[in-house]
Amino acid sequence: MDDRAHAFLKQVLETPSPSGYEQPVQAVVRGWAREFADEVKTDSHGNVFAARFPEGRPADAPRVMLAGHCDQIGLMVQYVDGEGFLYVQPIGGWDMQILLGQYLTVWTKTGPVTGVVARRAIHLMSSDERNRVPQFTDVWVDIGCKNKEEAEQLVRHGDPVTFALGYRELRNGLAASPAMDDKVGLWVVMEALRLLRERPLRAAVYSVSTVAEEIGLRGATTATYAVDPHVGIAVDVCHATDTPGNDKKQVGETKCGAGPVLFRGPNINPRVLDKLEEIAAAHGIPVQVRGAPKATGTDANAMQITRRGVAVALVGIPNRYMHSPVEVVHRDDLTNAARLLAEFCAAVGPENDWTP
Repeated sequence: MDDRAHAFLKQVLETPSPSGYEQPVQAVVRGWAREFADEVKTDSHGNVFAARFPEGRPADAPRVMLAGHCDQIGLMVQYVDGEGFLYVQPIGGWDMQILLGQYLTVWTKTGPVTGVVARRAIHLMSSDERNRVPQFTDVWVDIGCKNKEEAEQLVRHGDPVTFALGYRELRNGLAASPAMDDKVGLWVVMEALRLLRERPLRAAVYSVSTVAEEIGLRGATTATYAVDPHVGIAVDVCHATDTPGNDKKQVGETKCGAGPVLFRGPNINPRVLDKLEEIAAAHGIPVQVRGAPKATGTDANAMQITRRGVAVALVGIPNRYMHSPVEVVHRDDLTNAARLLAEFCAAVGPENDWTP
């Protein structure tokens, strides 16, 4: 992985972006993309579009849209009690058992505030309480305040909250961080565009950092309508099954470090998939192929059914421990996904027919 691109990955992972609060990370994306894009725009929804165009921008040039969502699961301050403890509600899908006992950051107007999320110690619980998964109303965030007045001088209702952010490298090319879902997808689509900066194109390529995926694919819906692409490829994480306890008979066998995943199924245009497999084989890029028997819960779903319909593919980055503070990916899968998308975009021209 290129050193500067690696630094960009770390920066986006360490910048907060709960759904609806993506502005800080989108500022980072704009600053990075301006170095190699012909055009960088942001819409009123918050999606960031970085584009490269063929010379002369011919009218018959097809439009390719690459989408990776920048938003992460988060929490929102909902209530402050008399003792200054914060009560929160989820933004996106949470496993409460993962949340308990974590360091959190409240992202306030005046800066980050550190807190911890907790409940009563296990020694003080009844047997029923110990065996029951708590609800959000049963836990609180402690930011160390003496009372409600002190807390409300720091925190406003509606402030977003995340896990304590931080990128850590593991052995054998693996790395761990909150929000790998889906800042690795954001990284891949921007890296693919960077790899194309010195290459001639016959298609207009739009790499889009989409917003609000975790609350219903909202950014991809509006972004796809705006670009009106002929071809769309979403990049998102998918479940790696190379850890204990996974039922491969249900979700297939997917390994970190074995290459990005190409999905097959009703959410995928077969001609786009064929072209991606052809490109991968021609350039020696390892890929894994998996089935997705229904509409996927990714930006690919929204892209496929926008306007008159879009020829769509989904590229997955194998991810261990999704929606946790320790999501793990392999860096080679990111670089290989970016190479694959760059070569695909370089090969697309007006002659391509994506009709199944």
